[in-house]
Amino acid sequence: MSVVAERPQVAVAHLKFARMGPRKLRRVADAIRGRSVREALVLLQFAGVFASEPLEKLLKSAVANAENNHNMSSDGLFITKITSTADRAAGSQTPRSARARTRQLQRKRMSHVTIAVGQRREASAA
Repeated sequence: MSVVAERPQVAVAHLKFARMGPRKLRRVADAIRGRSVREALVLLQFAGVFASEPLEKLLKSAVANAENNHNMSSDGLFITKITSTADRAAGSQTPRSARARTRQLQRKRMSHVTIAVGQRREASAA
């Protein structure tokens, strides 16, 4: 007889090839990690950081996925996982542009981000 632990339902949204550096995205991602969706949306809306706009759209997309695909209520959702490794996009696909007169190539960084939202599990009094 095997006892299978019930997994909490999680809705996921991905953002690939965002046209900004991973360090800038990671800074905002660290600020909203573990918060409720409502708190995170308010924080992203009033943050004066360029990276907050794509993360806000991504979070809204994850909430819509939770409502439509998993029949979850948006009221009790929390950010269960957000990749702080806003992974650097593949180096071979990094566009480069030449600076005037210096003949030095500038790398134009891109990032990947994944957000997962779900219900927070209550600690059971075993």
